[in-house]
Amino acid sequence: MKNTLYYGDNLDILKNYIPSASVDLVYLDPPFNSNANYNVLFSQKDGHQSSAQIQAFEDTWQWDENAVHTFEVEVEKGGPVADALRAFHLILGDSNMMAYLTMMAPRLEELHRVLKPTGSLYLHCDPTASHYLKVLLDMVFGAENYRNEIIWKRTSSHSDSKRYPKIIDSILFYSKSAEYTWNKLHTEYDESYLDSHYSNTDETGRKFQYGDLVKPKGSRGYFYSLLGCAPPPNGWRMPETRANQWLNEKKIEIPPSGKVPRFKRYLDEMPGTAISNLWVDIPPINSQAKDAMGYPTQKPLALLERIIQASSNPGDVVLDPFCGCGTAIAAAQKLGRKWIGIDITHLAISLIKRRMEDAYGDDLEYEVIGEPTTVEGARELAEADKYQFQWWALGLVGARPADQKKGSDHGIDGRLYFHDDSIGKTKQVILSVKGGHTNVAHVRDLVGVLEREKAEMGVLISLEEATKPMRAEAASAGFYESPWGKHPRVQVLTIEELLAGQGIDMPPIKQVNLTFKKTPRQKKDGPGQMGLLGE
Repeated sequence: MKNTLYYGDNLDILKNYIPSASVDLVYLDPPFNSNANYNVLFSQKDGHQSSAQIQAFEDTWQWDENAVHTFEVEVEKGGPVADALRAFHLILGDSNMMAYLTMMAPRLEELHRVLKPTGSLYLHCDPTASHYLKVLLDMVFGAENYRNEIIWKRTSSHSDSKRYPKIIDSILFYSKSAEYTWNKLHTEYDESYLDSHYSNTDETGRKFQYGDLVKPKGSRGYFYSLLGCAPPPNGWRMPETRANQWLNEKKIEIPPSGKVPRFKRYLDEMPGTAISNLWVDIPPINSQAKDAMGYPTQKPLALLERIIQASSNPGDVVLDPFCGCGTAIAAAQKLGRKWIGIDITHLAISLIKRRMEDAYGDDLEYEVIGEPTTVEGARELAEADKYQFQWWALGLVGARPADQKKGSDHGIDGRLYFHDDSIGKTKQVILSVKGGHTNVAHVRDLVGVLEREKAEMGVLISLEEATKPMRAEAASAGFYESPWGKHPRVQVLTIEELLAGQGIDMPPIKQVNLTFKKTPRQKKDGPGQMGLLGE
C-alpha cells in the first residue's frame, strides 16, 4: 500500500478507496466544539449543503437535513448501532450532540471494516462527548473489545470561576478482536522511586535492588542448598540451573542485612515504569515548540508516537481520517510505518504536504488523491466551493489563508512572509485568488492593498487567462529588489502556469520562507526508524 493523502469527506473516501481489513491502526481526533478547527464534517445551518462541502474553521454540528437523513439510514439498518442511536435520540432530541453522534456512527462502522483483525482504534475526544462515544464504540466494536480509556493531561491548571479547570482529554482505545498488536511501553523511573528502590551500588558503580528468591507461602518451589543456606520451607523460586547461571553472573549474594540469598536486580537492565492509562508526561504543543505548525488543534508528536509504537509494528499501515496538520502521518513516517491521511479541506492537505516536504524532501514518496491536476478540475472545484478552491490555489505557492474567518478578507486571500536582510525585518507577499472572471481592476485593487498594508510584493492568482491590460498594469508597479536581484512587485499567475510548475518570482522561498513553521529535517536512525537531526 502506498502512502496516500486523500482530499474529501472521509466517509466517502473510506467507502470507495480503503479495502476491508487493510489497516493496522486508526487514530482519529474528530472535532467537536473547539471553535477553531479546520477539518469539520459539516456546518451549514440550512441543511441543503452536502457534508462534503463544509466550511473550515467552524465545527458547529447542526441537526439539519443531512443529519436527519443519516440518522434514518443508520436506524433502518438495524442492529446495535441503530439501537444506540434511537436511545440517544430519546435522551438528546434534535440537538447538536445528536447530530455529532449521528454523523460519527457510519464513520466508526467504516473504520471498523477497514481494520485488520489484529488492528486497533484510538479515538481522541474531550469529556464533552467521550461518554456517548464510548457507548457508540461498544456497539461498533463490541464491549468486550474495549481496552482502555487513556487520560491525557493536555494543559496546565488554569483559573475557572465556577468549576474545576478542564485540563484533560480522553483517548478511547479499542481493538477489533482479542488478538491484537500490542507492544508494552515503558518510561524512565522517577527520582523518588530510584532513591527508595535502587540505593545499593556494587563495586562497578551499577545501581541495584535486592529481589526475593523465596517461593511465596502456599506454593511449592525448588529445594537445594544455595550459598550454604538450606532451602526455605516452600523452596526457591528458580530451578538450580538458573541459580547457577545467576551465581556465575554474580547476581545472587547474601545481603548485608540477612542470611537469605537475594537476587540483585540491576537498574540498567530494567525496562522502566510500565506506561499506564494516565499520561501526564507529554506536554501540549505551544507556540514555542520546535514542531509547532500554527494549527489550532495540533497534537504533540510524542503523543502519536506513543500510540503508534504501542499498537503497530514497522511496516504496518496507520490511518487518520481527520488528519488536520498531519501529526499522526508525521509520527507514522518517522517510526517506519505506512500511512493514509484524509481531510476535508485543501488547507490541511497543503499544510501536510509542506510539513512532509520540509522533513523528508524528495526522499518521501506518496500520492495525493482528490486534488485538481488540470485547469478543468480546478474550475470544477471553484464552482463547487470557492473557499476550497482558494485554499488549494494558495497551497500551490506555499501560502496560507490570511484570515480564520470567511467573508472578511479586505482584498487579501493569503500571505507569504520572508526575511531577506541582516536586520531580520519581516516582509510579506500579499496574494489575491480569483476563481471567476478577472480584469485589470483586480490588479489595481491589489496595488491598493499593497500600499495599505505596506507589503513588499503582491500576486494575483487567476483561474482565467490574464489579459494584456492586466499584465501591463502589473508591470507598471515596478520591482522589489532583494539580495537575489529584482522581482516584479506585482505578478499575475494563472492556475495553468502554476500547474505547469511556474512559481512566484521572489527571494528563494526554500531559504527564507516563514509562512509555515518548518518541520525539522529528518534522517534515518536505524531500520525503519526516523529521527531528528542532531538528536
